[in-house]
This record gives sequence, structure tokens and C-alpha cells, in this order.
Amino acid sequence: MPYEGKIIRHIIIKGYGFEQTFTDTSKRLQYFGTRLLNQMHRKTRSWVIRNSLFIKENTALNSYKVADNERLIRSLNYIQDARILVNTLPDNEDSVDLVVVVKDLFSIGGELSSFGLGPTSIRGNVSEANFLGMGQKIQGGVIIEQTRYPSFGYQLLYNKINVYRFVDATASYTQINPNLKDATPNEQAWFLQLSRPLYAPYAHLAGGLNFGTYNSINRYSQPDSLFFKYRYWVHDIWLGWNLGNNKFLSNTSVLDRKFVSLRYFKNHFTDNPYQLAGKWNFRFNDREAVLSQFTFFRQEFYKTNYIYGFGTTEDIPAGYNVALSTGYYHQIGAQDLRRFYAGVDANYYVVTKRGGFFQYFLRSGGFMKHGQVQDASALIGASYYSPLFLFSNLKIRQYVNMSYTRQFARLGTDPLTLNNVFGLRYFSGDSVYGGQRATLHSETSFFINYKFLGFKFAPFAFGDISLLTPADQPYLNKSSLYHGLGAGLRARNENLVFNTIEFRMVYFPRRTEQNQSFKIMLNTGIQFRYNSVYVKAPDVIFLNTDGLNSIY
Repeated sequence: MPYEGKIIRHIIIKGYGFEQTFTDTSKRLQYFGTRLLNQMHRKTRSWVIRNSLFIKENTALNSYKVADNERLIRSLNYIQDARILVNTLPDNEDSVDLVVVVKDLFSIGGELSSFGLGPTSIRGNVSEANFLGMGQKIQGGVIIEQTRYPSFGYQLLYNKINVYRFVDATASYTQINPNLKDATPNEQAWFLQLSRPLYAPYAHLAGGLNFGTYNSINRYSQPDSLFFKYRYWVHDIWLGWNLGNNKFLSNTSVLDRKFVSLRYFKNHFTDNPYQLAGKWNFRFNDREAVLSQFTFFRQEFYKTNYIYGFGTTEDIPAGYNVALSTGYYHQIGAQDLRRFYAGVDANYYVVTKRGGFFQYFLRSGGFMKHGQVQDASALIGASYYSPLFLFSNLKIRQYVNMSYTRQFARLGTDPLTLNNVFGLRYFSGDSVYGGQRATLHSETSFFINYKFLGFKFAPFAFGDISLLTPADQPYLNKSSLYHGLGAGLRARNENLVFNTIEFRMVYFPRRTEQNQSFKIMLNTGIQFRYNSVYVKAPDVIFLNTDGLNSIY
């Protein structure tokens, strides 16, 4: 970079509203309701953006820090895009000014997750992701259902990013939290979360704090034999330190990083479902752990689009991330179980010359007690996004994901199921389970060059196939075959904070007790950004979930 090492004289913030185009800010988007939306929207205040800057005035310009800071601002959930531009100074060749250009999203959003009549069932929420332009989120969720008592339930949530330029804070009270048994929204909860992400590969510190209490209430008048009554509390804290971070800034050719962290958590049930008394169940057992983790990573980022979004800038990682975890784990189920744990979570990201993206991933872990291995597991797989193909007025991208999972000597952890990202998506229920699972998923997306009221559209078609093998069978030839086929349409307005809207039809030829053969779904909570994190809290390996969306 020709400006490397020059002194940053001033940093200027230029913010643009959601109705302005990023390539030509003199142009404004004009469609039905723009004027009304403008009156409801408060542009992000300059000090909010300035608080997200770790590049400083009167310091030497470092191109790596500038690129990382641009990506950090772009990741804020109320910002659509960001650029950091360099202005030269004719009268001072040793200094430059930086111009931080940001474009807002319209920050009022919502989600209608369920709507039905006979009986009435309405579930949804409304949120303001950038209340008063101050980088704070308020959200209210509601449920109105005839089969529920009382028929009305609500959720309140407040989130503030970058409190005192140090942590992100979230506080919430809800009567409609999904329960631990089957995700029915009859759990009452309150929680407080503080988190400090590793916002750049040379940042010093990361960590988090989580306190909360959770209890189920029989809102749907279920028989005692079916209702799981429980109450528990969570204490969770972790802290990590970036090793040798200052060396990177003095030698930017060394991109490999090392991070060490420690975590303590305790989930304690003061009231446990009588149906599970004296049984192993990972969700309902008391658990306490002290875990350490050593992570070494090298992650750069590649700017692209049409992965999760509809044309806006997206940051996709390239490099590797390997986390080695070990520690003490205490679980109380059928017995009081105290064990040593060790595990690995490894990811390798590749960007091809033609603009395709590969991710290879491996998760493996297990417990040791009296010299015997228990609850061991391995999950291995790969994901691939093809280059963007251009055909007439269409942009086409192909996605493929495959994985294989196996458990060994299972005792206290949950068996493998299909109702998750490593099985069949949108498959309902957890009554189908096994000890081995092999899955292949393929999806083709077609991005149309057409807008309606600012919304862009992308039809898609997909197919899933999964083999599930009983735990007592060592070979796949005893597996049961499950598959799903479907198609749908996604729509998104890139200027709004609303998530992508998805209409999906799916057919499962093999029907099960808890899963219908044909489903039609409308989902307004589809992910629209890749959730890239350098490091995360130490934990055991999970095989039925990808909570941080760390898989492409």
C-alpha cells in the first residue's frame, strides 16, 4: 500500500442513509414508502462509528489494521457496508486523512415466525437494531395462541454494542423461550450476557460472562406425563489472551496467531423432570466444567457477494483455525460422573482462483475415566460454494455440503439425530437417532436481476440425503436412508435490517412419527451474513448443532 507508515492526521466520518446508493451517494432509492421510512429512521451517530475504530489519529497507517477495522464496522448489524478511504495531503506528504464511509440499514425490523387460524396462533417480534442511532437494540416478541394459557406471552430484550468501548451487553426477560425438551415456547427466563470478541487478530483480550435462570411453565395444559417441569440456573465465564499480538504489528508478514483461554461454567437444576430421574440426558443433567483451550489460527478475509446476501459486500475467511481443548467435566445423571475431557475443533478455509470457497472441518473429542474412553466422537466434512456463474440476467451459485459423524462408547451425551444442520434440514422431531450419520446436501441458487419495492429475489432448489446407523451396528450397510427434496424462493431488501425472507417447500418420502412428508414453510429469520469469529469459548464437541454458524 503506497500510504503505509504515513501518519494519520484526521479521521473523518461520513454516514449515508439506507436510501442512498453506496456507489453514487448523490442518487437516492425511491420506492413506495421511502419518505415514511426516512422519517422513522435515525442515522448512525458519528461517535458510534468512532467508538468502533481501533485505528487512531496521530499514529502510523497500517494497511492490515485499516482492512480489519473496515470489516469490523461492516459486521455491525445496523450497517450495510463500509469503506475506509485515504485522502492525500498535497502540502504534507508524510501525513494522510482517513475517511470512514458507512451506509446504514433501515434498522426497524421484525419477524413473523408463525401465523395460523383455527385455532389462532401468532408468533413474531419487532426490533429496532439502532435505536436513536446509538448502536443499541431493543426487541419485543409476542405470542398469541388460543391453545395457550394465558393466550398472550412476551419477550423484552436490550442489547448495546461496544459499551465503554470494551464489551457488548445483552439483557432479556422472556415468557416465550423455547424449552429444552422440544423447543415449545413455554419457558420463562431472564439472563444477562457480557461479551468481548476478538475483534482483530492482534487484539489482546476476549471473553464473556453469562448469568441466567430458566424454568418451564405448563402453558399448553399438557398431561403431567408429557410436560417436563424444570428449573435451572447458569453461571458461565471465560477469558482468553492473544499471545504475541504485538509482534504482528511489527512484522505483518507473520500472520499465524496463538490464543489461550480458560472457561468455568455450571448448569444446576433445582427442579428436574421426574421422567428423567436417574437417567442420562445431556440437556437435563447438572453439568459443571473447567476447560482450557489453545487456539492457533491464520485468517484473512476475501471480499465477495451472493453467498448469503443479494449483492452487498460479504467477508469470507481464508486460512485455518484449530482449537485444542482439555479440562475437567462433571455431570450428574444416572450417576455422579467426573471425567477428564480432550477435544479438537479444526477448520481450513480455501479461496480458489476462480472465486469458489472450500471449508474442511473436523470435530473430535472424548472423555476419559479410570483409563477408559467414554462418549468419544468424530465429525468430519467439507462445504463448497462454487464461483458465481453468469447466465443472461441470472447469477447462479452452487452449494454442496457433506459430513460423516460417529460416536463411540456413548454414555452421557445425546445420540445423533437428523433434525439439524448435519442431518436433514427442516426434518422435525428427535425420535430418529443413531450412532453413525452420513449426509450430503446440495443446493442451487438463482439470483434474478429484478427488484420489486427494493426487494431482490432468488429461487432455489435443493436435495438432502442422510444415512443413519443404529448405535449397535458397526457398518453402514445396516443404515436407514432418509432424504428430502424441495424448492423455494428467497427475498431480501439489502437496505433493511430485516433478515432474508424464505418460502420453502420440501418433500420427505419417508414419513416418521414426528415428521410430515410434505411441508410448506415461510421463514423470516434466514441468516444473511457469515458469522466469522477468530476464537470462541472453550467447550466440548457438539454433533447435532452448529450454534455459531461456523460451517459455511
